[in-house]
Amino acid sequence: MVLGFSIALIVFSLLLMLLVLMHKGKGGGLSDMFGGGMQSSVGGSSVAERNLDRITIVIGVLWFACVIVLGMLMKSNG
Repeated sequence: MVLGFSIALIVFSLLLMLLVLMHKGKGGGLSDMFGGGMQSSVGGSSVAERNLDRITIVIGVLWFACVIVLGMLMKSNG
């Protein structure tokens, strides 16, 4: 059980790093490479950027839940 959550934590950590790097910053980001840098004329962020935000939040919540569960498992084992 602990091994499964440890592997999940590593996977979520790597995904979270990748997603954060893809966000557009002041000078652009990796999202520009994948077409996320195009701004719509309506204003606000593009659909790709909003979806990237949503995916990042979901992965962040899953990462946090994995840390909490792993901590509780470690506490009960030790």
